[in-house]
Amino acid sequence: MNTIKYIFLLGVVAILASCASVKYNTTRVQHQDFGQYKTYSWLPPVDSLSKNYFNNDIAKSNILNAANKELEALGMQYSKDNPDILFRYVTIVNNKSRMVYSPSYGWGGWGPWGMGWGWGMGWGGYSYPVGHEKYRYAHLIIEAVDRRTNSVIWQARGSSEVKSPEKTINKLPQIVNGIFKQYPIQK
Repeated sequence: MNTIKYIFLLGVVAILASCASVKYNTTRVQHQDFGQYKTYSWLPPVDSLSKNYFNNDIAKSNILNAANKELEALGMQYSKDNPDILFRYVTIVNNKSRMVYSPSYGWGGWGPWGMGWGWGMGWGGYSYPVGHEKYRYAHLIIEAVDRRTNSVIWQARGSSEVKSPEKTINKLPQIVNGIFKQYPIQK
């Protein structure tokens, strides 16, 4: 029975880990009063020199619609004429490489007959590099610019590995939502 509970717990952890594949980072001007900004507008997206899968109408629409929804939930109103704050975004996709290691075979752990001695995940053993694997890593960066000073006062980034550009484009609203959770004023 304990084995079933362990396998179930391992499955739950794996599901939660797959949901948390986007990493978020933020920075801001300290001691800035973000409550003073009541209206906003958008600057054109920043051009990226890297490989970019998100320079299309669907991606732009997904980003802007989700961001507008988040900003309105923060109590801000869109104003094309005289906004207090300006937002812009940049999308970047980089080609990266990482080491690939051989499976680790140890002396003990989960063997073919359950917990005990044998091959499988275990204690001891070793793993060695067998090559490199290429992958793509994408960043969506949203910045807030104070219109009066024309300086960036907040920046947040959502970063994730891209296995399928189409799936990532469909996931952009969730990434934008995660980015705006980093905004200094919360709903």
